[in-house]
Amino acid sequence: MTDIILDILPRLKRHYDIDFIIANVENLDKGKGVLPKQIDRLKTEGIDCLTSGNHIWEPRKKEVLVTYAGYLLRPLNYPEGNVGVGSVVIRAKNGKKVGILNLQGRSFMYPINCPFTSGMKEVRRLRSETDLIVVDFHAEATAEKQALGWHLDGKVSAVIGTHTHVQTADERILNNGTAYITDAGMCGPFDSVIGMDTRKAIDRFILQTHIYYSIAKENNRFNGIVLAINEDNGKAENIQRLNFSKKEFDQNGQGN
Repeated sequence: MTDIILDILPRLKRHYDIDFIIANVENLDKGKGVLPKQIDRLKTEGIDCLTSGNHIWEPRKKEVLVTYAGYLLRPLNYPEGNVGVGSVVIRAKNGKKVGILNLQGRSFMYPINCPFTSGMKEVRRLRSETDLIVVDFHAEATAEKQALGWHLDGKVSAVIGTHTHVQTADERILNNGTAYITDAGMCGPFDSVIGMDTRKAIDRFILQTHIYYSIAKENNRFNGIVLAINEDNGKAENIQRLNFSKKEFDQNGQGN
């Protein structure tokens, strides 16, 4: 587990007076999937809901989708018959209900069910319980992420992109009050190729044969998003990117 998360998260919660925390954990165990002990630790640290993506189906690890269903989500738009759930409503520390919806894109990924139609249908159901809805859209293509953001603008509080591991600088609030960013980035080693050892990644591109990735270790950074949402109508009021090392976090006084 990335130590920077466990070190910074408690202080980050105090600094921003955070009521609800969502974390995507599909890469937590050596880059693919997540283990029960890791889920238990994150729950202990106060993370309210976990989302995922295509790597959550890693063999011998996907049973966590059954054990932790309702706390750990998988993309909703996988075909019927798969284990796990894709959305949930959880009460935040301030007493408000928060809907969380996990979707996955199809461009350059598996040809699963349509995230636009599946997502809109589920949003309508969630809105019968709460106007505060956050969508984790786990997708490869920037255009697909932007399109879903506009598709759900005004119907959800935020559409937060994940999957590419590279944080984008296009955070904004769309015309009808939905916060959007193409990718929230990753928490992990930045002296890497999207978290993996640089030499092995380079060799894989040059040799064009299967070379097992290994996790890099240097220059850990924390990436994430802080949202301010109007509790009365579910509209986003602010979206802020977080991107720093532990040293930078301490020097800026955010750890106080």
